[in-house]
Amino acid sequence: MTSQPLSERLSAGYRRFRAGRYNDERVRYDELAREGQKPRTMIVACSDSRSAPETIFDAGPGELFVVRNVAALVPVYAPDAKSHGASAALEFAVLSLEVTSIVVMGHGRCGGVAAALDPASRLTDSDFIGSWVADLTTLDEQTPASTTGGPQERQRLIEHLSVQQSLEHLRTFPWIAERERAGSLTLHGAWFDISLGELHALAGGEWLPQPYD
Repeated sequence: MTSQPLSERLSAGYRRFRAGRYNDERVRYDELAREGQKPRTMIVACSDSRSAPETIFDAGPGELFVVRNVAALVPVYAPDAKSHGASAALEFAVLSLEVTSIVVMGHGRCGGVAAALDPASRLTDSDFIGSWVADLTTLDEQTPASTTGGPQERQRLIEHLSVQQSLEHLRTFPWIAERERAGSLTLHGAWFDISLGELHALAGGEWLPQPYD
């Protein structure tokens, strides 16, 4: 069976890219092709189409090494014979590219978090999503209901706690923990509010909105 051609929307977008950004940054793309990528920052982000890190941070080609998955989760270190996509990306970024910072970026209205919080969600009975967000379900169960107000506040809290949990999981990787202790690698938490276009950063246990003007 042959694959289908790209949609006209994607084809048109590619043509605009070639005529616009690629043409404007041709020298940079040539340099990346010759010398390879040397990003200093890795971002673990959600697959959600509304929260693309390259767009939010206005990043140029070769500037960010990005891995995206449902709910922007980092699993615990588990060196076994199974396939580990997120862990493989971390290993490549840290050991091969030698990035100097890793940012875990969650976002508001996250569908993966919503699925973990909803016992009736069809997604938790699917082949993969239920097991992938299981840690979020546990996180929700372990967080007292008295700490939040309504459902929206509850989801935002779990979105924040999820980022903090993923930062803890990063430190279970020995070559990440070693580099953080040595000061050659820093870990950061971020959360993007889709409706307001605001970025919040985790600092000293608090979520602080970042200035944008």
